[in-house]
Amino acid sequence: MIKIKDLQHHFKIGKKGNERHVPVLKGVTLEVGKGEIVAILGKSGSGKSTLLHILAGFMSPETGSVVVNGQETAALKESQQASFRLENFGFIFQNFQLMPGLSAFENVELPLKIKGMAEAERKMKVQKLLEKVGLEEVAGHYPNELSGGQQQRVSIARALITDAPIILADEPTGSLDSETEKDILLLIQSLNKKLGLTFVIITHDEEVAAVADRQYRLHDGELVKGEQRHAV
Repeated sequence: MIKIKDLQHHFKIGKKGNERHVPVLKGVTLEVGKGEIVAILGKSGSGKSTLLHILAGFMSPETGSVVVNGQETAALKESQQASFRLENFGFIFQNFQLMPGLSAFENVELPLKIKGMAEAERKMKVQKLLEKVGLEEVAGHYPNELSGGQQQRVSIARALITDAPIILADEPTGSLDSETEKDILLLIQSLNKKLGLTFVIITHDEEVAAVADRQYRLHDGELVKGEQRHAV
C-alpha cells in the first residue's frame, strides 16, 4: 500500500542570508502492507508529523520517493493532489478538527458532499456508519455538545466515510483520558480487522503504539524498527 524510500527533508532556520539547514528526515525507508497497523513513535520535534505530511502529499520531500497504491505522489500535479488524498486517505487528528457549526451527522457527511455524492445515497451511508461507531443517538448534536471520545468517534467516522483504504492517525488519543483512549484504540483495532483498513499511527505514547502490528521509532531523523506484535 505504501512504499517510502530514502526520504530526506530539511528545514531552514534563521534570517535570510544567514540561514542554516536542519535535517529532519535522514533517508527514511518504510513499507506498509495492506491491512497493517504501523505505529511511528517519536518525541515532539522528532519529525514524525513532517513524515505524515509528506506521506499525505501536503509537503514534498527534498529527495526520496513516496508511492501509495502504485502512484508516485510527487508525480501528481497540484490539481490532482486533493482528489488523490480523498480517494486514498482518511485522517484522524488529535484535536478532532470538526466543523463547530455542523452536527455530528453533517461533519461525517461533508467529504461525500465534496465528492458530489447524491443526497439520498450519502445520508444512508452516513447513518449506517454512525451506527457502526456507536454514534446514532447523538447524530444531531454539535461538537460542543459531545464528549472528547464522541468527538473522536465522529472524526474516525469522517475518516472512514469515503472508503479510503488508508487511515493516517496523528496522535489519535492525545486529547483523551485513559479510559476513553482504550475505547478508541479498541475501535481502531476492530475497524482494522473487520474492514481490512490500513492504519499509520503517529504517536509519542508507547501504549498507543502497542496496538500496532509493527512499531518504528523516529530518532534524530532516522527510522529504527521497534517491537512487532506478530509476523507480517
